[in-house]
Amino acid sequence: MKKHKGASQTAFSLACSVLLAALVGACTLRIGSPTRLSDAPAPTAIPLSVTAEPMGETLGIALPPGFGMVIYSQGLNEPRMLAVGADGFLYAAERGANRIVRLPDRDRDGLADSIEVVASDLRAPSSVAFYRDGSLYVGETTRVVQLSQPDSQGVYQEREVIIDGLPEGGHHTRTVLFSPDWLTLYVSIGSSCNVCLEKDPRRAAIVRYNPDGSGETLYASGLRNAVGMTFRPGSDELWTTNNGRDMLGDDLPPDTVQMVQQGDDFGWPRCHAGRISDPQYGGADACNGVTPPAVELQAHSAPLGLTFYTGDQFPETYRDNLFIAYHGSWNRSQPTGYKVVRIPFEGDLPGAVLDFAVGWLGADGSAWGRPVDVITGADGSLYVSDDAGGKIYRIFYQAP
Repeated sequence: MKKHKGASQTAFSLACSVLLAALVGACTLRIGSPTRLSDAPAPTAIPLSVTAEPMGETLGIALPPGFGMVIYSQGLNEPRMLAVGADGFLYAAERGANRIVRLPDRDRDGLADSIEVVASDLRAPSSVAFYRDGSLYVGETTRVVQLSQPDSQGVYQEREVIIDGLPEGGHHTRTVLFSPDWLTLYVSIGSSCNVCLEKDPRRAAIVRYNPDGSGETLYASGLRNAVGMTFRPGSDELWTTNNGRDMLGDDLPPDTVQMVQQGDDFGWPRCHAGRISDPQYGGADACNGVTPPAVELQAHSAPLGLTFYTGDQFPETYRDNLFIAYHGSWNRSQPTGYKVVRIPFEGDLPGAVLDFAVGWLGADGSAWGRPVDVITGADGSLYVSDDAGGKIYRIFYQAP
């Protein structure tokens, strides 16, 4: 496929008269009190500027000075989560096409040379994760598949169902991630509903397995839809995004970011953000014993993929920042999200949420793209997938 050097919701309005009177204190967060929206400064600490070509005037994305953005690859069918292979190339789960693709840049001009299919005939794959032996694990709706034995063209010749019988329906994407020591496979499984009492304890949870699919263990619960998972470099800290419940108005409850440990209960459906009792399933003590989030985000932003920046291309102030892709709202009177934000850290403490790449949402409330995942590439650029636009973007830094 030829390179493309150029580029080419209305929100559902809802009012809710529910009074949330029970704001119950929860246990102290291991890394400090959560960063709340009310405590944070305005979300843009560094002025943003619209990038120049090749994005084009109609698709301008606002970024901090010195940063640029190009369409790395386009013409994809719902690209979701990304991974970087040992070959240094970008891989994507192309959910709408039921396949995994490789997007190489062999001539190193900053654009994908082609779209190379390495596995097809999958079942709505939403995530990919490389194992230490070079095999590729794929998260499907009801199972996890291991791909191995690539031929000379990189097409995987063998596949094995490692985990089967995962609950289907509802929040149906499944994200897979290996621990830094390669001994554990984590699978996030969203809820079957907006808010309800689940019959299957694996729902609204993160479940861990041995790499061969054995040893199923509930790792953390009360996470309505934890799509993004990543480890902080140099640690065993598992960080996730979480999408809060709907139908409580424009600004409740916050979406959140968590640092997750074995046995954590984040409260859903009875408690939200560690402090808000649910009007249907909560009560005066609903948040007792609940692990609070590390960071609160604007409600209905729909945070999905997240990554700690590990490259050396960006300036020092961006190193070890947590970058998050906001997929964007569908049920808010004023649309929100549709951008990439970053969270700097001071030691182990997350700071304020800062805008990084803004502009997929137009002034009229319509969106021309929806960020899904964000990952550091082998070249130090940041790559962002967009399932609505069928694109992968590359964000890079060049000193102004």
